[in-house]
Amino acid sequence: MAEESAMDRFCGSEFWNSSLSWWTEDPDLTPCFEQTALVWTPCAFFWLFMLFDFWYLKASLDKNIPWSKISIAKLLFTIGLLVITILDLIMAFVKKGGDSELPRYSLDVWGPIIKIATFLLVLLFIPLNRKFGVQTSGCQFMFWFLFVILSIPRCRTEARAHQQRNEILDSNQEEIPDYSWEEYQFVSFFIFYAFACVMLFLNCFSDAMPRQTKYKRGPNEIPELSASFLSRITYRWFDSMALKGYRNPLEEDDLWDLRPQDSCKEVMPTFAYYWNKNVRKNYKQAAQTSEPKAQFANGKVSFENPQGNGRKKGMASIMPPIYKSFGGIFLFGSFFKLIADVLTFAQPQVLSLIIGYVEAFETTPQPEWKGILYSVLLFVLASIQTFILAQYFHRMFIVGLRIRTALINCIYRKALRISNAARKESTVGEIVNLMAVDAQRFMDLTTYLNMLWSAPLQIGLALYFLWQELGPSVLAGLAVMIIMIPLNGFIASRIKTYQIQQMTYKDKRVKLMNEVLSGIKVLKLYAWEPSFEKQVLDIRDKEIATLRSTAYLNASTSFLWSCAPFLVSLVTFATYVLIDENNVLDAKKTFVSLSLFNILRFPLTMLPMLITNLVQTQVSVKRINKFLNSEELDPNNVQHDKSRPHPIIIENGHFSWGDEDETTLKNISMEVPKNNLVAIVGTVGSGKSSVVQAILGEMEKISGSVNTVGRLAYVPQQAWIQNATVRDNILFGKAYDRKRYNRVIDACALRTDIEILSAGDLTEIGEKGINLSGGQKQRISLARAVYNDADLYLLDDPLSAVDAHVGKHIFEEVIGPKGMLKNKTRVLVTHGITFLPQVDNIYVMKAGQVSENGTYAQLLKNKGAFADFLIQHLQDGEEEEEDLNQIKRQLSENAEPELLAPIEKAIKLARTESLSDSISVTSADSLMGRGSLRRRARRQESYDSAASAASLKRKQEVEGKLIETEKSQTGGVEFAVYKHYIKSVGIFLSVATLVLNFAFQAFQIGSNIWLTQWSNDKEVETNTAKRDMYLGVYGAFGFAQVLTRYFSGLAQSLGCLHCSLDVFSKLINVVLKWPMELFDTTPLGRILSRFSKDIDTIDNVMPQILAQFLSTCFSVLATIVVISISTPIFLAVIVPIGFIYYFAQRFYVATSRQLMRLESVSRSPIYSHFGETVTGVSTIRAYTVEDRFIEESDNKVDKNQVCKYPSLIANRWLAIRLEMVGNLIILFASLFAVLGGQSNPGLVGLSVSYALQVTQTLNWLVRMSSDIETNIVSVERIKEYGETKQEAAWELEEDKKKPKNWPADGRVEFSNFQVRYREGLDLVLRGVSFNISGGEKVGIVGRTGAGKSSLTLALFRIIESAGGKIIIDGEDIAQLGLHMLRSRLTIIPQDPVLFSGSLRANLDPFDVKTDEEIWKALELSHLKAFAKGLTSGLNHEISEGGDNLSVGQRQLVCLARALLRKTKVLVLDEATAAVDLETDDLIQKTIRSEFKDCTVLTIAHRLNTIMDSDKVIVLDKGQITEFASPTELLDNPKSAFYSMAKDANLV
Repeated sequence: MAEESAMDRFCGSEFWNSSLSWWTEDPDLTPCFEQTALVWTPCAFFWLFMLFDFWYLKASLDKNIPWSKISIAKLLFTIGLLVITILDLIMAFVKKGGDSELPRYSLDVWGPIIKIATFLLVLLFIPLNRKFGVQTSGCQFMFWFLFVILSIPRCRTEARAHQQRNEILDSNQEEIPDYSWEEYQFVSFFIFYAFACVMLFLNCFSDAMPRQTKYKRGPNEIPELSASFLSRITYRWFDSMALKGYRNPLEEDDLWDLRPQDSCKEVMPTFAYYWNKNVRKNYKQAAQTSEPKAQFANGKVSFENPQGNGRKKGMASIMPPIYKSFGGIFLFGSFFKLIADVLTFAQPQVLSLIIGYVEAFETTPQPEWKGILYSVLLFVLASIQTFILAQYFHRMFIVGLRIRTALINCIYRKALRISNAARKESTVGEIVNLMAVDAQRFMDLTTYLNMLWSAPLQIGLALYFLWQELGPSVLAGLAVMIIMIPLNGFIASRIKTYQIQQMTYKDKRVKLMNEVLSGIKVLKLYAWEPSFEKQVLDIRDKEIATLRSTAYLNASTSFLWSCAPFLVSLVTFATYVLIDENNVLDAKKTFVSLSLFNILRFPLTMLPMLITNLVQTQVSVKRINKFLNSEELDPNNVQHDKSRPHPIIIENGHFSWGDEDETTLKNISMEVPKNNLVAIVGTVGSGKSSVVQAILGEMEKISGSVNTVGRLAYVPQQAWIQNATVRDNILFGKAYDRKRYNRVIDACALRTDIEILSAGDLTEIGEKGINLSGGQKQRISLARAVYNDADLYLLDDPLSAVDAHVGKHIFEEVIGPKGMLKNKTRVLVTHGITFLPQVDNIYVMKAGQVSENGTYAQLLKNKGAFADFLIQHLQDGEEEEEDLNQIKRQLSENAEPELLAPIEKAIKLARTESLSDSISVTSADSLMGRGSLRRRARRQESYDSAASAASLKRKQEVEGKLIETEKSQTGGVEFAVYKHYIKSVGIFLSVATLVLNFAFQAFQIGSNIWLTQWSNDKEVETNTAKRDMYLGVYGAFGFAQVLTRYFSGLAQSLGCLHCSLDVFSKLINVVLKWPMELFDTTPLGRILSRFSKDIDTIDNVMPQILAQFLSTCFSVLATIVVISISTPIFLAVIVPIGFIYYFAQRFYVATSRQLMRLESVSRSPIYSHFGETVTGVSTIRAYTVEDRFIEESDNKVDKNQVCKYPSLIANRWLAIRLEMVGNLIILFASLFAVLGGQSNPGLVGLSVSYALQVTQTLNWLVRMSSDIETNIVSVERIKEYGETKQEAAWELEEDKKKPKNWPADGRVEFSNFQVRYREGLDLVLRGVSFNISGGEKVGIVGRTGAGKSSLTLALFRIIESAGGKIIIDGEDIAQLGLHMLRSRLTIIPQDPVLFSGSLRANLDPFDVKTDEEIWKALELSHLKAFAKGLTSGLNHEISEGGDNLSVGQRQLVCLARALLRKTKVLVLDEATAAVDLETDDLIQKTIRSEFKDCTVLTIAHRLNTIMDSDKVIVLDKGQITEFASPTELLDNPKSAFYSMAKDANLV
């Protein structure tokens, strides 16, 4: 017996005896060990981790949990345990030591004392947790769990001893020993143990809900808050959501509320506190103020302005506040990561023990319990790792989410206060990107950040263990790995350049598609689709070429990575055996090394990725810092001194737009007395709007002072409309008061507009007010101001976008002396001179200064800048007839005689120009009792208003339906879609990919089985030839893997490419052949997203996911095969495991997919709301509603988190379940290997090392399969478009037989022709019949919606007939191919559409005309001089939509197109407002001379253009009312034509 240790003396018996515990068939532990080590371990754990419990108490947001059965039971049982332990202590003093013959050892005293102290602490936490509202404690659960588990050996010992005692008592010995102390211990221990088990059971549940909570807990509260510790680590609380999502697709209402800790209200104050501290550190302040820890002052969080405080030391960075606010949780997570990393390396050690166990099986078999112990140990290690990693990722995601919340809100708050100069530095898009891209980067990075220390740690440990196995030859393998990194880096950089190239092509292609779709009507009229389709496909070909290069590179990287592990092991083993004769590979060395190499793979892949991620985040940090440190508006630009006499006063102010050097406004002095209306006038660019901005405080004040008293309302020149309903836009956060609201609507002339809208004032307005006209936006913007009921009104030219009559109405009802705002102080910037006599005072601006001011009469007498302004304004000639009369009256009352002459002249000139749109006068009268509502500038959409009500309603329904089909892709995807995809990939390539993948796995298994053969072969030790043979075959297997891998990758990439090509060309072909009605009912954005987003998914996303899916799929199969080869009984377990796996996967996919969809839907409002805010920031500041907007933004972020959080949890939920499945596979693989009497150590090593990898792969497999389902939707959506309705054929065989010069005469005949726009709508032309002989000139007139445009559309078969026919030169046009028909007619459309490209391509896209012909056409259309003046002549690049030409020039280009085609029939859809008088005359002249032999149909909006035509057709409500020559109709005063001519002052 060895000498006694301290522990032996402490117990009075032996502490550890290895022959009793280890080297035996029947292992047992000593009583001393059971009563010390196994009891004190849980106690020590509890004392150590108790700190976390105290921290949770401090951090808890709730208070006061009521007593419940559970907490009472906990209290009673803890007291019970205390009583038992105290009794133990007393009994030890009574029964032992002193007089009794049993000696008393230290253990008898200290054992109970340690337990008593621990239980007292547990007891203390029961009321504490109640008071601070902590519903469950992990530390206590773990303590009881360990306590119960570690007491099991003592149960066995006590039970055995009891049995032995009974045997002695029954044996009738003479002297029966005194067993009273042992019996007492037996009874007390089992009662004690039972109580401990009950405590463990009670700790599995959580306490009742707290009574006081900081935030109201709704019925929809997230179960996590009151879940028990056990439920939290297994994510059992998520089951309900997974189940719900599996049964039917999740909707937004099914989601839980956000955890209060993650909401903006909790995250922001902490972040703001540290940010402000940081700002103070970096910008020395004059006055040092100390700020209390961020409090919510009535729900507001204030961020300090870095610019506002004194001298600058350096930029305030967001990093320190992020560390300080979120570092705690992050470190806690890192601690988990550390444990997980260490556990990873325990697994190969246990593996080597298992192999050792099997190796010894033949020679010196070890007891079976050891094998079982090793297997269970492996399982336990893997399971602990699973739970710990889940918690780690969970923590990291929370940190990521919170950082994102903090940054988004910080950026938002800054954007509301940034100065104009700073805002100019970046576009709105860039600012929104800070939020969308840069803040998101942080979130993606947090999960990986720990790899910075974890990767080197893992690599270090792996190398250390490998060195122990294989010595220096490890370095050879490591060298291979290290060489791989730069190789991969090189390929990655190449791929990146290709990607950038592909992106540019993609942008080009999408831009072109956008133009094609926007101008589709014109393309159809000209029959130009093939040319543009070719242009798009050309770009697409280039794109595919770059994709092909990327595919080759991708195949090589995936090949490098999948072959790296093999190459590494090959090189290492080869070096190992060849260095030294004595080095022999045995199973233990081989498989332990292999599993260590597998561990090494992960950190080595991660490091390069992490580094690039870090670099990107660094860039993001810089950008965010720059933005958050940029200058803010000075709140002292405007004072609010109540004692000043007038509400608005500017005293010799000098202002600039933040560029220090240039002053925009110089010595401005201005006062606006209370309730006055003051106008600011001046020429363009004289600084009128700047004065308004200066009053608002938006401009930098250089000197002087501005003072305003009272609440402001502001109507900007460019109306700013939110993406909300019309009503919300007008209310703008104020309460809804019906009477006042209706008054405002009528005053702002919005009533008729609201009636037209589908859902009245609850119609949602698109982003930037996309579905409103300019005038409507302007009036809504005005209505918002009027409804706001402020004291001061700043109106920046609110009447510019509306028609004259509406303008007059608004001035009278709202702005003028009798309007709704008559008792307010108003500043009006205006161009309209009609209203000036009614204002109280006029300021005239000239070059940034006030040149004069006074009333209308005073200014006219001055003959100064104001008179110049008047004359110039009249020459611009934008006024209507009656306005001119009014101006003339006003002038004759006020002006000096010598002024009158030039002004008279200007008025005369304006007269001749005002050819009022006589036709719409009549229809507009009925709408509003006065005058023409639509000026001639309002070009009515060619056909909308006739069918407007009906078609809008239908459009609404159809739209609704279309949008529904968009949303309804909730469930799974049908098999047909997969079939379609595989067909597009091509059957041969699909099969090849599968076969090659299969071959790759087969070779891999082969090489590994060969390794087991090698490691088991004992002859190798002596026989070098045999060794080299093994090595050679191993290498050959490797080579085969390399080849199959590369070609499978290649086959798959090329297949996906083939699919991309195929799908795209079909898609564009189908879409261009849509009939026009489909373009009218499908929003352009939706069609475009098929061409951009969905095609991009098929190009770039699908190939990657497919590759990963296939490789994981095959490797899971391989694992099952290998395990089954080594232990066939394993197949019995695979079925139930497969079931568990399948269900987890189905539940997860259904729930997760829907959560992702909801998340992306809830994400875009954050960004669009931010974009809106940035554009409308001056309006928001003027109305001082920043706080409301901040709150809106916070709510949107929170709403996004509500969707995001469950989707992150879903990942953890799945991971835990799948990894447990994987752990079971490990358990069974190792158990069967140990119990099945398997004597081949190599095979066992192989099957267990495969099993160790399977957990990760299973996880990936589910991820990938759900990704495939999510992304295949793109294929589904494109497939859906392939099945849409098409227009008639473009070309027919019969067309070729028609004469080349058809139509030769140009006779056009309509017989009883009817047409409607879409199925189910009313007819627009109801049986029209007329005859036009070749060469006649015919004018078509009629009010808006009478069917004028429909006539021309029908002629081109843009809309197909619903009855009757049109015959041109004896051919029924319905029998011709569309291109044949459309290319033989010519139209000069209403609005000139140009496409980006050269001038030449715009005239002749098919490249069939010679240069001479083109120059001739340009000369006739008066563009020759212009084209000659361009440096590149005909190759002059025209920008998108022809923006770099004036509207007049665009119209002339359209004329040149017509001249180039020069067919017998010309349709002139009259250009309305686009052309000034001169151009108009030119066009008319050219048409008369050049098309004198042709039939010309003119749709007239101005009667004087058709006065000289041969015939006039008057249409009304789709029927012909008059058809005769103009003179004939004018002779008849009763004719409709006569009354129109009268209206237009032509008779």
